[in-house]
Amino acid sequence: MKSSAFDDDRESIHSWPQDFLRIGFGVIWVIDASLKWLPGFRATYASAVTTVAKGQPHWLKWWFDFWTRVQEPRPTAFAYMVAILETLVALAILLGFARKLTYIVSALYGLMIWSVAEGFGGPYVKGSTDIGTGIIYTLVSVGLLTICYYAGVSRHSIDYHLERRVTWWWKLAEMRRPGRAAFGTRSAQDHASKERSAVPIGS
Repeated sequence: MKSSAFDDDRESIHSWPQDFLRIGFGVIWVIDASLKWLPGFRATYASAVTTVAKGQPHWLKWWFDFWTRVQEPRPTAFAYMVAILETLVALAILLGFARKLTYIVSALYGLMIWSVAEGFGGPYVKGSTDIGTGIIYTLVSVGLLTICYYAGVSRHSIDYHLERRVTWWWKLAEMRRPGRAAFGTRSAQDHASKERSAVPIGS
């Protein structure tokens, strides 16, 4: 039997918890991204990885040497790239645009920041006081992906409106195919069944 445009017609659970967490996380991303546009970030970008590399175990030296060699010739260009990427991710999370794709990018980016700029948190380095924030960004992003799977469509998002008009957009926005009921619509079969049940017996 050929499946309809929506495989699951069940109404998704209330979306406000995931909306609340997503918007709050988006605000944090916006603040973080805005700081990346300050001159101070560009001025210290070149020395950030070099400073973090100091005191790291010898078996991690190759990792930091690699990123130093890659970024050292054009540190300002990389600083702008970071600012642009964080701004795009921040706006996408805040507005709910391509949520699944954005959460994956956010998780990978947080992991990259944690492993390079934050030196894996450096719990083994003398004087370390925390494990770094990058890994927390990753965990929150993975958490949002999980909530996205169980909560379904996010009504307070750009995705909600795009999914009603673009049949394939759910692949970028959802962890599973949403049902028609999630958008307040029903299939023709549902309408026919409802009309038949409304006909009086014996008419």
